[in-house]
Amino acid sequence: MTPRDRRNLLGIPVVKALLHSRWPQLVARLLALAGLLVAILAAVVGSPVGSHNIGIVLVWIAWWALLILLILPVFGRGWCAVCPIPMPAEWLQHGAVLGPGGPGIGLKRRMPAALRNIWLQNVAFTGLALCSAVVLTQPRVTGWVLLLCLLVALGMGLVYERRSFCRYVCPVGGFIGLYAQLAPVGLRVRDTSRCASHTEKTCFVGSADGFGCPWMLFPGAVVKNTYCGLCMECVRTCPHDNIVLNLRPVGADLCQPRGRRLDEAFKAFIMLGAAMVYSAVMLGPWGALKAAAYEIGSQAWLQYAVSFVSLVYGVLPALFLLSVAVGKRLAGSTVPLRALFVALSYALVPLGLAAWIAFSLSFVFASISYLWATVSDPLGAGWNLFGTAHLGWQPYVSGGVPYLQAAVLLVGLTWASVTARRISAEQHAPRVAPRLALPVAGFCLVVTVALMKLLII
Repeated sequence: MTPRDRRNLLGIPVVKALLHSRWPQLVARLLALAGLLVAILAAVVGSPVGSHNIGIVLVWIAWWALLILLILPVFGRGWCAVCPIPMPAEWLQHGAVLGPGGPGIGLKRRMPAALRNIWLQNVAFTGLALCSAVVLTQPRVTGWVLLLCLLVALGMGLVYERRSFCRYVCPVGGFIGLYAQLAPVGLRVRDTSRCASHTEKTCFVGSADGFGCPWMLFPGAVVKNTYCGLCMECVRTCPHDNIVLNLRPVGADLCQPRGRRLDEAFKAFIMLGAAMVYSAVMLGPWGALKAAAYEIGSQAWLQYAVSFVSLVYGVLPALFLLSVAVGKRLAGSTVPLRALFVALSYALVPLGLAAWIAFSLSFVFASISYLWATVSDPLGAGWNLFGTAHLGWQPYVSGGVPYLQAAVLLVGLTWASVTARRISAEQHAPRVAPRLALPVAGFCLVVTVALMKLLII
């Protein structure tokens, strides 16, 4: 067994059996679907008070905490493997629930070429972010948003092939895909030459053992975690046992020069800017800003929306472009400015995830205690299913949260600076690469200081 094979989690018999079988995944997805339906029902007909409605507590506190603090940093797109949103559409497409069935239902068209990118995801996340103050606090709005996602996924599944909704539209999928590049777990192939010689390409088109890749990826060409949903269909359909689930250094994808794109670069700015705005709106002392974010459709909200869009699509990219241009001049780089801008934007990924973790820590520990009462009375009907309905609000480790936030942000800053240095060294001599990376590190430092002021000071 080679050192590479020892890093392969599928080399562990129990893990391989669990991931190769459809039953554990189906059970997990059915539980997730049940949770989604309960959240939608409770949000629509339950208590109008967010902290007493399990739709809000289950989705925006419990699920969000699990996603941001555990699943995303460790398993990358692991949530996509059990996400219930695309399930009804997949059942209709496949004509089966558990395994390959009949021809299924749907037109199975390809997305238009102009839309086969993540710009739609960028726009969808921006739209959701602009309304987030209401979505995160008003149960009925949360319920209708979740139902809308379910219906859009179903509609797209009946028209377009495979998981087109997940790949090109889902706002949460874009968020997860960007930060999945940091995860220490990644699905790859053991031997690319074996893939090249396998003419049937069952991992892509499917076979009697499983479906073709729902994410429309050819595993032999996958070099990043961004679009692999860890559905394990390629594991089931590969006749040569050539798929591996490797443990590798965290953030390894960031220094992968293949597949860098402008739409992904802007996703980094959108995510980083959104974390800053959320911190200001949800946790800051500015009442007028908070009121503007809540008053959707008002003149104040329109000004807020214009400011948000200007920040994530204009101000942050422009300042970053300026820092890259300064670095290019200091290093005497001959690489085109656009290429440097796109490549170095990947240094913002660890800083962005650190910003989201720090933001989430501020309310997860303060609000998670609402979960115990709402699970006993999910519909606000006076039930006490688990004997916890009487438990009141109790913040956890509140005194230690600022220190955790500061530590997370400092790790993000250090990681971003090191990544900028490594990306700069790809095409530049060791003595000039730091000159290119230094202004980018300075940009990250300014953003980190701003986040510290918003979240902690």
